[in-house]
Amino acid sequence: MDEARLASGLWVSAYLARLGLEGIPAHVVRRGDATAGAVAVKLATMDGRASLFTRSYRLSGVLGWDETLAAESEATVDQALARARARDPDLWIIEVEDPKGRHRLDAPGLGGED
Repeated sequence: MDEARLASGLWVSAYLARLGLEGIPAHVVRRGDATAGAVAVKLATMDGRASLFTRSYRLSGVLGWDETLAAESEATVDQALARARARDPDLWIIEVEDPKGRHRLDAPGLGGED
């Protein structure tokens, strides 16, 4: 199935399950629209720093993940997410907590094969 058309809630469930299988802690910080909500992923490296990943369309027309903020303070990432929530009430926010910086958004089936 084309993951770009997969309902947001199903994609989030699959993503959390995938991370769980690899022992990477993650949780939903904010639930968005179950069918069409955008998804933002905060990667906290547990040292006061975090990165923010969002999806956008490539020139090819396929969705892919972009590192919107890289290794910023967690407060900076949280402020960016608060602004995004204010603009988009349907936004899902997932927080991944991994000192090794693993997020697996680049894995096949999660949008990384594009």
